Amino acid sequence: MCGITGLFAFSDSGRSSLTGLQASTDAIVSRGPDSQGHFVYDCVGLGFRRLAILDLSADGNQPMTDESGRYTIVFNGEIFNFRELRARLQRKGYTFKSHTDTEVILKLYITEGRGFLKKLNGFFGLAIYDKEENTLFIARDRMGVKPMLVYRDEDKLMFASEMKSLLALGVPRKLDYASLSHYLQLNYIPGPATIFKGVKKLLPGHYLFVRPDGKVVKKRWYKIPYDPKKVAKNRTTYEQQKAKLVELMDASVARRLVADVPLGSFLSGGIDSSVITALAARHTPHLNTFSIGFRDEPFFDETKYANLVAKMHKTNHTVFSLTNNDLYGHLFDVLDYFDEPFADSSALAVYILSKHTREKVTVALSGDGADEMFAGYNKHMGEWQVRTGGAKAELVTGLNILWDVLPKSRNSFLGNKVRQLQRFSRGMLSGPKDRYWDWASLASEKDARNLLSPSARSKAGKRIADKRRKDILENLHADGDLNEVLLTDMNLVLPYDMLAKVDLMSMANSLEVRTPFLDYKVVNFAFSLPVESKIDAKMKKRIVQDAFRPLLPEELYKRPKHGFEVPLLKWFRNELRPLITDDLLSDDFVEAQGIFSVDAVRDLKKQLFSNNPGDVHARIWALIVFQHWWKRHMV
Repeated sequence: MCGITGLFAFSDSGRSSLTGLQASTDAIVSRGPDSQGHFVYDCVGLGFRRLAILDLSADGNQPMTDESGRYTIVFNGEIFNFRELRARLQRKGYTFKSHTDTEVILKLYITEGRGFLKKLNGFFGLAIYDKEENTLFIARDRMGVKPMLVYRDEDKLMFASEMKSLLALGVPRKLDYASLSHYLQLNYIPGPATIFKGVKKLLPGHYLFVRPDGKVVKKRWYKIPYDPKKVAKNRTTYEQQKAKLVELMDASVARRLVADVPLGSFLSGGIDSSVITALAARHTPHLNTFSIGFRDEPFFDETKYANLVAKMHKTNHTVFSLTNNDLYGHLFDVLDYFDEPFADSSALAVYILSKHTREKVTVALSGDGADEMFAGYNKHMGEWQVRTGGAKAELVTGLNILWDVLPKSRNSFLGNKVRQLQRFSRGMLSGPKDRYWDWASLASEKDARNLLSPSARSKAGKRIADKRRKDILENLHADGDLNEVLLTDMNLVLPYDMLAKVDLMSMANSLEVRTPFLDYKVVNFAFSLPVESKIDAKMKKRIVQDAFRPLLPEELYKRPKHGFEVPLLKWFRNELRPLITDDLLSDDFVEAQGIFSVDAVRDLKKQLFSNNPGDVHARIWALIVFQHWWKRHMV
């Protein structure tokens, strides 16, 4: 796990940007504190920061060049089947000077060309330069676990693991207002767009091939193989499906236990991380496991269940028990790390968990991805109920007026239930595309656009934003089923919210996080299953819960699922109030900035400090994150 950056110049003017390569590499030191390296040749510069996981010797340093001197690679990630691939190459007569997956990747590219990507099982962002042909190959893993940002103009193409590196290379800081509009709705920016015009996220499962004349070939090399016709013909029994899932997951976890540094597992107390822990404990005696508890927020504290799993599987368990003051103490560390606005407030908890876990281990397993593939969210149950209908669904819709007037909040059981019922009722009256977008959003498109000043609203280009939204929702059809919703989650929520959050917050603390559920063999299997294997009237994530029931404490099946919510409302009314009223959201600052409507922001603040704030604190948080980012990067 590392950080990479680089530049391919098409002109003398483009070559001048090579002077920023050192600063570009320095900007991502937390991604690789163990060493750094650079390769500069003619029109190309490659930069690298190393977090040593395999072969801790200098032989594993990058950039890495083959024996002929023709090919040079920078690689961020882990390839879990590299030993099998290495053995195949050795049987063909190839020799190796290191014990790294990096060298295996380089020789596979040399022998097989771009098609080698399909042989890799792992996650990565990589770039390979061919000195003889003067070409650059850039690729991203199937699911988008590892990031890859790209900027291109007429003089050069630049790439990096994080925006910080591109900014250090001199990327123009021009705000993309269509991205801002989507950010205000979703609390993150969906790819391929970023907050800056011209900077793009290379989509998961895609690669670029850059030629010296400036021509760039983009190709999708992996797509989740979902075919509803094939799913309909799936004749395996549910018992066979469960057995296959256990087999695939056990193999996936085993592959991800290879490391030359200390390794452990996150253990939240939820089903997903508990499954990973149970499987890892089969292969690793006294596995290190880590949880965080919230002393001041008992509604969100799940350490009781994590302790049960740890006891059952005899893990070496550590609980980091936090107060709200502990959370608040790291708030600005998180805000300072964001180089693109990102307002999923649970990033704070991931940051703290990663920070404390890094004191014990260098690699941690996580349960990310299971909810998106196997229907684990409340919105998935809502979607199932909308599609199956019935008297209960009709009753909820009939009480629309009641849901509108009752207080709503994520921070209490009753308030959260009212919030969910109101969203469900609204979704019942929508088509699948509008319903999906509504349930994925924290604010409606209308509310988000109204929050912008007239000038910013015109720059946001509704046509551009609508086109991006249409592309995101392309897999949803009126006659489709819930698997299409899950596929859309895999292409939107997973890479640009969940995985982005984990990558940013773990790498801010030099911790590698591995995600066994996102092994492509598991993903391919998940999308061969019918909806009824994943969800029914009684259970979300049905096959995951049933398949691993023998490995988990029964108590895990007797509790409601809820995510973690940072106590934003309390902070906004106390510690952060001056930041809202006198600084980032003050009338004077908002007016001088010219991006947001002073009246609209004032209305949000009024609601925030009222007796019925609802979910407005989530929208206020999105504004604070943006304003803090704006001050750091645009002023």
